[in-house]
Amino acid sequence: MSDSSPNRKGQLALDFKSATLYALRVVLHSHDTAELIAALEQRMRDAGSFFENEPVVVDASQIDEALDWAALVRALSDHSLHPVGVVAQGANLDAAKGCGLAAVDLGNPAPRPTSAPVADKDVPVVAPPPSGQQAAPPVPAAAAVPEVAPAAMVINRQLRSGQRIYARNTDLIVIGVVSQGAEIIADGNIHVYGPLRGKAMAGARGDTSARIFTTQLDPELLAIAGVYRVIETRLDPGLLNQPTIVQLDGDQLRITALGK
Repeated sequence: MSDSSPNRKGQLALDFKSATLYALRVVLHSHDTAELIAALEQRMRDAGSFFENEPVVVDASQIDEALDWAALVRALSDHSLHPVGVVAQGANLDAAKGCGLAAVDLGNPAPRPTSAPVADKDVPVVAPPPSGQQAAPPVPAAAAVPEVAPAAMVINRQLRSGQRIYARNTDLIVIGVVSQGAEIIADGNIHVYGPLRGKAMAGARGDTSARIFTTQLDPELLAIAGVYRVIETRLDPGLLNQPTIVQLDGDQLRITALGK
């Protein structure tokens, strides 16, 4: 008979507490097993060790044909990825559950509030108008105030190899060096005031408008909304160690030097 009585510290042998799990989403665009495995090998070869030992959720919501789940799970595991969940429907969902994957509802991330320039006529007067001119009418109160995003996460220190920072639902600001082997991830924008030498992923939950800003660019990997670029050779001298902006241009990353 099991003993579930409190231990000498007055606690049970186990407890349940909330946790937040960061997991990659592997989106399937084909049902062909050989094609999927070849694409997986290519992606992992391009990304190096960036995704190794990550938990992943397999998104098969676009696939109606039957998938070979056993082969897919085995292929992911062979690349040091750990399948923990699935997004699927019908027979594919049942088959995935049979391979030990749990059904996951990823939902859609709430859109981040956006800002736009205010029309000149709506800018409130902050000083007396020049002689002979009428003061502009007061700006009417907004009918509705958009939900305020969480305050940006600020890291005021160097990030060393092996360290990872994730800013959920907000921007990430790092004041210091992001060393090789360090990883910074944000659902919003990433700002690095110092050398960016590690890996940076902005728009981690699909925000294609997210950007990466740094005062000194020399990264291992850059990614926005799942579109990534592994930096295997030295960047162009006009970009290397320069202040830059990284943003999405269609389905490709565009790196632009500030002031150019």
